[in-house]
Order: sequence, then C-alpha cells, then structure tokens
Amino acid sequence: MYVVGGAVRDELLGLPVQDRDYVVVGATPEEMIEAGYQPVGKDFPVFLHPETHEEYALARTERKTAPGYKGFAFRAAPDVTLEQDLARRDLTINAIAQDEDGTLIDPFDGQGDIEARVFRHVGEAFAEDPVRILRVARFAARFGFSVAPETLALMQRMTEAGEVDALVPERVWQELARGLMAPMPSRMFVVLRDCDALGRIAPELEAQFELEGELSPTLDALDAAAEAGASLEVRFAVLTRGLDPLAVESLASRLKVPGECRDLALLAARHGNIILDAVALEPRALLDLFGATDAWRRPDRFVALLDAAFTNEADEDGARERLRRALDAASTIDAGAIARAAEDPRQIKLNVDAARLDAVKRALHAH
Repeated sequence: MYVVGGAVRDELLGLPVQDRDYVVVGATPEEMIEAGYQPVGKDFPVFLHPETHEEYALARTERKTAPGYKGFAFRAAPDVTLEQDLARRDLTINAIAQDEDGTLIDPFDGQGDIEARVFRHVGEAFAEDPVRILRVARFAARFGFSVAPETLALMQRMTEAGEVDALVPERVWQELARGLMAPMPSRMFVVLRDCDALGRIAPELEAQFELEGELSPTLDALDAAAEAGASLEVRFAVLTRGLDPLAVESLASRLKVPGECRDLALLAARHGNIILDAVALEPRALLDLFGATDAWRRPDRFVALLDAAFTNEADEDGARERLRRALDAASTIDAGAIARAAEDPRQIKLNVDAARLDAVKRALHAH
C-alpha cells in the first residue's frame, strides 16, 4: 500500500499534512474486509482502516461514459498497477506515491513541477472531468503556482466544449469558497478568466474584471482581505462590492451562495460607496444608514460590512471611525426605557429615533 496525492505533495512542499489517503495494489474487496477494513465506497471500493479510520482505496482505472463530472465507470481489480492508478489523477504534483519505506514513486515528474512551481496535467484524461478546472484555479489560489501552457490550453478546450456547463452550482460554490479562503484568492479568478471559464461560471465577475483591466482593484482588495484574515462572508463581499445589487442577487442565486455571504455582499453593493463617504454624512443620514443595514440588531454584521467596504481603501478622513463612533453612541440609548415612558405607543419609534439622533450629535461634536 502507498500514500498518495495531497499528503505526499504537501510534505514535499514543507506544509502540514492534514489527512493521508492510501492506495492498495493487488487486493480484492473481500481481502480488505477480511483484514478488518470497513467498506464505505459506493462508486468504487474505498475502505476505512479499523483503527486510524484513514481511507484506503483499491488501485483503479476509470473511463468516461457521459458528459459532465459524474459520467465515469471505474475498474478496481488486483491487476491494476500503481502507475495506472496514478495516471488517472489530475496534476503531476498529485500523482506521486510513497511506499512504506518512504521511497517516492513519481512516474510523471511531479517533483520537478513542484520545484518549478507549475501545474501540469498528467494526461489527456484530465479533460474528462470539468471539476478539475475549478481545482486547478483553487490550487493556484493556495500555492501560487503558474499553469503550464499546455494545461491552460486544454482547460480552454474543455470550456469551449461545454464541459464547465455541466457543473452543478453547489460544487462550483464549494470550490470557489475554498479558493476564496486561500492565501491568494485573486489567482483563482485569474486562472478561471484565462481559461475562459469565468464567463460560464460567473459572468457578472468577468464583466467587472474586464472593466477594471489587468490591474484589477477588486482582486487586489481580495488579496488584502485574505492577508487580513477576513471571513468568507467578508471576502465574498469584497469580491462583489463593485457589482450592481441586481448582479449580486443573480450571482448568489445561481451559485446557491449561503445566506450570510449573500446578505453581506448585497449590503456592500448597496451601501459601500455611502460608507466610504461617511465623513460627509450628517447625523440624520448616519441613522438612516444604520437602519437600512439593520445595524441595531446586527452590529457584528455592520462591523463586517465596514471590513468589506474599507478593505484596501484609503481612509485618510476617518470615515470608518466616524461610523463606529456614531453607532456606539446611538447604541447606548435604552430603547426599552423610552418605550415604557411613552404615553402614546405611536410615539415610541419617534422618541427612540430622537434620542439616538441626539446621542450621535453629541458624540460627533465631542470629537
């Protein structure tokens, strides 16, 4: 049995290894079960180690049987060799195995590509799975490698053939979300754009990047958000803050983006420019902004909105601090006490609003 894939790659890169996957050569499912391994695979034989619960898969080959990324037939048998199993993998850097003695088996020179920091496909079978386009883009965001010209050309041909159109929204979002949380998320979108897949997956973003040009302020801000350790919600809002709110709605709906990500992105698209110009807002306008963004009930989300709006944006006039000071002052008002003191229930909202406005005025005047 051999350690394969990401564990070997990450160890060669000097990165921490989270999970180890194994491939078993020369065995049958019955032999694995007799040895105490627990079967879990449906499409192909995968087993869990009885003690470590790590995954052990029988060496296999695969054959394309239908368009998309689910149309595959697998063959796992004792006569399938390690090299045949490695040959079905996507990139050379992921097609390296290590035996129990630590010896590396590297038939496609993945070590050379790791040293050269390049993604190169193992074989033409790469084109049979459109998810691999997303994976290469995500790996670019994680590792910062370049894509070999022949691999990029193959990815372009896959896009032209309509393979990307077969991807389900949930899988697209899963890969995009993982790429957004990588150290250099801009690289993911550059790769997707370069292989013509971005227009199929997220035409709204492609149009935005075309307007911004090669030196995209959005992509620069996205990397700045990553460097600051921003949450997924903030990073998605940074990515989409320059879009029209209707475009954000369209993108989020099509990709089935989680509600928290979608909502913050919509707030950033609708109110981002106002927030950046907060130094020009009078106290009444500040209260209107807090109300429109539901800052009273969701102050944590408003802070995230500020993170999205000001990421990589100069704030020489202190707009962010002005907003924080105003919100802190308005939030000290005891709305419950004001409600109890009101003789006419219809006056409660007006009285709370007046108290908040007075608090904001005093706070801003003090500075």
